[in-house]
Amino acid sequence: MALTFYGYPPCGTCRKAKKWLEAENISFEEHHIVEDPPSKEELKAWKEQEGLEWKHFFNTSGKKYREMDLKTRLPEASEEEILEWLASDGMLLKRPIVTDGESVTLGFKEPVFEEKWKA
Repeated sequence: MALTFYGYPPCGTCRKAKKWLEAENISFEEHHIVEDPPSKEELKAWKEQEGLEWKHFFNTSGKKYREMDLKTRLPEASEEEILEWLASDGMLLKRPIVTDGESVTLGFKEPVFEEKWKA
């Protein structure tokens, strides 16, 4: 199973997730989430696949999220606005994002990775 891993190298959570995948000998293709963020189409597909709300895709503890006052703006935003924000700025995305094309995880929780990615 080849995974796609969207991460931010300085991010501690991303480093933990990578270390876990490597320890489990799970191969992945790495993308820098800021330089190469996922597209609007990918984001929309993941939301539908997993039945998640848009708020789960945001890095709510990030500086950019607070600067843009998204806590207040998000409930009133259209899907198009949300997709524009997420696809244009990788720092707004919860990370890491790991996908096999059919399933996706946002952030890193070892039990979730065990369930989703361990063969």
